[in-house]
Amino acid sequence: MPGYGPRVRPGARGASVPLFPPSEPYDSGVLMTSDGQSIYWECCGNPDGQPALYLHGGPGSGAAPRARRYFDPERFRVVLFDQRGCGRSRPSAADPDVDLARTNTTQHQLADIEQLRELHGISSWVVLGVSWGSTLALAYAQTHPQRVSGLVLAAVTNTTEREVRWITEDMGRVFPEQWSRFADAVLPHLRGERIVDAYAEMLADADPAVREHAAREWCAWEDVHVSLAPGYSPDPRFQDPEIRYLIARLVTHYWRHSAFLPEGQLLRDVSALDGILGSLIHGRYDVSSPLDVAWRLHQGWPTSELHVIDDAGHGGAGGFTDVVVAELARVARAGAEAR
Repeated sequence: MPGYGPRVRPGARGASVPLFPPSEPYDSGVLMTSDGQSIYWECCGNPDGQPALYLHGGPGSGAAPRARRYFDPERFRVVLFDQRGCGRSRPSAADPDVDLARTNTTQHQLADIEQLRELHGISSWVVLGVSWGSTLALAYAQTHPQRVSGLVLAAVTNTTEREVRWITEDMGRVFPEQWSRFADAVLPHLRGERIVDAYAEMLADADPAVREHAAREWCAWEDVHVSLAPGYSPDPRFQDPEIRYLIARLVTHYWRHSAFLPEGQLLRDVSALDGILGSLIHGRYDVSSPLDVAWRLHQGWPTSELHVIDDAGHGGAGGFTDVVVAELARVARAGAEAR
């Protein structure tokens, strides 16, 4: 659109680009960090293929086997890993005695990504980040732009204080009944605090019953605010008390600190991405992460495209995953041609 910023492409509803068949890693291992973390990683696809990195959501979701299926196994040599504190990485945030403040920040995660890149002898890679992973991908690309040959961001977030306030407080206007339960679950002596802070403190309580109560109510609210997507069903992982606690603890840890980044940094420094081919993919029904976050990034990033999926929420199947797969191929192809 001449005179109106970069181009926006609506998500296609036509020919489907399905996920690739399930596959197993051809290599896996553990990265030992200098501060005592064991970071699980795995490599999938073609050992001689174009390097790619997958950054999972959450924080705390881990790199599930389904994530491998976004990547063409003939084209890509993809590295996936479980971020600090979750999945097969250790120590686990499911242990309430694990100190997150000293060893689990965005800056620690960025250092882990660089160590993984160096471990695998990769000069640059295509990066796919989903939800929280898009925040981490943006931070990584802005810190190490020379290491990113292409950037695909799905269900785009920046994890700012503004976004955290929206998802934990202001969104009560959309789901008033469920939000009242979420807010009323805060213990009386914590009700003067921000909800995200109150839940983080309950999740750190010495009483296991308080921790379990907080994890259960936090994850119930998580299920609510992603529920506008067509075909939505509750997250089955939340049936496991350990996973409930781990995810609630890591999410509140990162959200209460706004991803350990200065407020608005990722948008303010988006010009650092100019020249990196990028794709932002977002659902029109994503009330968890309103579309304006992706739109504003796109407006300041001339080499990006924004794909708005009209029938999707915060991720999902069908048209959303079709576009992720297609955009990974497009961005990777353009990056390879540029070299």
